[in-house]
Amino acid sequence: MGKMTRVRMDKWLWAARFFKTRTLAARACELGRIESNGQQAKPSREVRAGDLLQVKNDSGEFQVEVLVLSEMRRPAAVAQTLYRETEASQELRLKLAEDRKAMPHFEASREGKPSKRDRREIARIRGRA
Repeated sequence: MGKMTRVRMDKWLWAARFFKTRTLAARACELGRIESNGQQAKPSREVRAGDLLQVKNDSGEFQVEVLVLSEMRRPAAVAQTLYRETEASQELRLKLAEDRKAMPHFEASREGKPSKRDRREIARIRGRA
């Protein structure tokens, strides 16, 4: 396998497991949730080693430096070797996660279907009744 020099942004984001599908990765680009070196990135934009990406996905906002190009999706442990998250980004995400834990009503106000955890909780309460 030769050293890859070009990978599309949507493919790389999918390979690095920021999104479950390439379609979702492409949509995030189109919605302006992905920046490369400070500029909004289209799905077809080429990713290069050393690029600084700002990625917003369901689990938060990441600022990462691209280390390795790949268009193959691999297990999470391998996917994480494709990039390095900046310290500022990690700190911010941890802080936001802590803030969320500190707001217990946040979970309750979530719209939509109950999660698996919610359903177990509901079942447990019903079971007691």
